[in-house]
Amino acid sequence: MNSQLTGRVAVVTGTAHGIGTAIAAALLDDGAKVHSVDKEPGGEHIVDLTDAAAVRELFVAIGPVDVLVNNAGGVCGQVGHPLEEVPDDDWQAVVAANLTSAFHCTREVVAGMKERRWGRIVNIASAAGLTVSKTGIQAYASAKAGLIGFTRQMAHELGPDGITVNCIAPGFILSNPTTEQQWQRYGPDGQRALIGGIATRRLGSPADIANGVQFFASERSGWVTGQVIAIDGGSAFQ
Repeated sequence: MNSQLTGRVAVVTGTAHGIGTAIAAALLDDGAKVHSVDKEPGGEHIVDLTDAAAVRELFVAIGPVDVLVNNAGGVCGQVGHPLEEVPDDDWQAVVAANLTSAFHCTREVVAGMKERRWGRIVNIASAAGLTVSKTGIQAYASAKAGLIGFTRQMAHELGPDGITVNCIAPGFILSNPTTEQQWQRYGPDGQRALIGGIATRRLGSPADIANGVQFFASERSGWVTGQVIAIDGGSAFQ
């Protein structure tokens, strides 16, 4: 076990599947006391993070938090449709899951971080927030781009208090039922094309994303804030 985060308390959201599970395990390995949160079974705490009152109750129960990883999100079971066919509820559900949830969680931890003058907040966005959504879901690309903007704004606001805020934009990771279905829909030709557009010529794994979180959560990153790193095997410059 690494001792980078010994004595620190971490909260990781969206831990029911791949990326969140890997992040929670990595921070635990670094010595942190990790609270895993998801709206589904698979986390220590089962909470709807779009519900502000439920989020407040969660963080009151947990107490002071040193590291927050806003990983919860996803496409909420949706597929792409032309914009004129997208209902209000579908748009709002995706924005709430990916952006509003991060706002709720961040709002609850910052007061305690300011008191201790130390904190690490890591937001998990997506390549869709940097470019476009491969699934064509407008709300998903917009919410992840919004999460990147939220990262930069909070880094500016919280930096004087010893709190860093950074963001990871993962490339395509086979990590949950949704991405498994997406991968199968591509078919053999689409799968080859996707891998051919990655400089390293392989798909990423949840551990690749967890590695980035470990850096941003550590003492080593103390002078790094407001940054967005694309962990995508080199997809961004293909």
